[in-house]
Amino acid sequence: MGGLFGLMFLSQKGGIQKEQIQEDGFSFEGLSLKYPTYKTFLALEKDSSLTKEDILKVTEIVTPVADEGDLEENISPEIVAKKDSIQRPDFSKIDTTQIERIQYPASNPDFAKELQTKLSSRSCRIIHYGDSQIEGDRITGYIRNRLQGMYGGSGPGFIPVKPVYNQIAAIVKPSENWYRYARFDPTQEKFKHRKYGAYMSVSRFTKHLEKLPDSIVLDSMPIVKASVVIGKSKKAYAKFRRFTNIGLHYGNCNYPIKISVYNNDKLIQQDSLKADGKYHKYRIKTNTTPSNLKIELEGKISADFYGLTLDGGSKVQMDNVAMRGSSGTIFSSTNASAYGQMARNLNPKIIIMQYGGNTMPYLKDSTKVDSYAKSMVNQINWLRRRTKNASFIFIGPTDMCLPVNGKMETYPLLPYLNEKLIQTCSENNVAYWSMYDAMGGKGSMPFWVEEKLTANDYMHFTWKGTKIISELFFTALYLDLKEELNDET
Repeated sequence: MGGLFGLMFLSQKGGIQKEQIQEDGFSFEGLSLKYPTYKTFLALEKDSSLTKEDILKVTEIVTPVADEGDLEENISPEIVAKKDSIQRPDFSKIDTTQIERIQYPASNPDFAKELQTKLSSRSCRIIHYGDSQIEGDRITGYIRNRLQGMYGGSGPGFIPVKPVYNQIAAIVKPSENWYRYARFDPTQEKFKHRKYGAYMSVSRFTKHLEKLPDSIVLDSMPIVKASVVIGKSKKAYAKFRRFTNIGLHYGNCNYPIKISVYNNDKLIQQDSLKADGKYHKYRIKTNTTPSNLKIELEGKISADFYGLTLDGGSKVQMDNVAMRGSSGTIFSSTNASAYGQMARNLNPKIIIMQYGGNTMPYLKDSTKVDSYAKSMVNQINWLRRRTKNASFIFIGPTDMCLPVNGKMETYPLLPYLNEKLIQTCSENNVAYWSMYDAMGGKGSMPFWVEEKLTANDYMHFTWKGTKIISELFFTALYLDLKEELNDET
């Protein structure tokens, strides 16, 4: 034991060079041995200037609004008024100097005013693209509820016909014969036609065929029936439980498909989908939110169904488009015409991009960081050309950690990635919110894990952490929107 301890005095700090980090140990003629130094072993060196108290202060700056169960319908006017009052942050209890603010492009001093105008308009669709951080309507759902509380609007927006992860925004139950194809899924072969629509995924009730069958083969094929049932979720925010404008978005329909729509088993619509191969939106309008709406489809070959939109019909609608494993660099590799047709119909006025986390482990040096920031701007510009006058907000990655000498430490290149994205967004008329700094910066993630605000994977927020980080973003946004309101008055 004494000999092993003595070796610690010979071990060199940072003696082993890896892709992004240096670990304690020995290196000799190409051979490496990880071994702690005595300072590391005895914890004589402080890894971070942050303390647990620092992070607690960050997480206590804001108070998230009531949870789903506290937002029931059919409540008294007095309670409604009370709940309306909490839609605006209570700045008598908030130290606004501690809020991580949104950084706007210097070339566009009217950016916040443009956001205020769009959010206050008759209809404002927001598309929130992101990686697994927003799966299950996390972050998006909280912000949607806050914005709909301020500006009006209802409904959860986009829902895939075949969901692949749990979400509580609405009840969607597809029949078992649906298939899902996602542009961002590396395990799937990509469509040669590259038509994935604005939501980057497709649901089909028959398997995708690269070559369409001729009339002889088609005659021998059976008719396939598929369905999807839609209802309001009791677990969702009350505003999400109100939607009367239902859209079924589809394309690549080349053969007859019959559609029948039932509400509580009563037939309310029956049509044939347009079999011209182009993008279309099939509209279903109900007087009240359906509790058991069934869409039934019959055909020999499925169309590509890009998803459902469940909207209130006016004011703020916000779509959650979660792309697990994506770095946000796949948009320009899809069919531009198909995306553009769907985008013109959706007419998003604000697009939020939330990426960076999935690329962090693969960035080897500052040159790769620069390349990634440039590629993100290329993606945003590609989207910008197909979305008329949309305003773009980029939410950067969280603090992220990897094991170094037995402890979880921030990726060395993460601070530079964050700064590079800030700079690049500012130069290209994109607003930027640093989630990394909002969490507390370098070394903050282990404290969030300790407080059970992020999971033990040191990456994804728990529901409690989701509400805090979402409220921090909303408060930063509200501070700027409030200024514009005061200017108008």
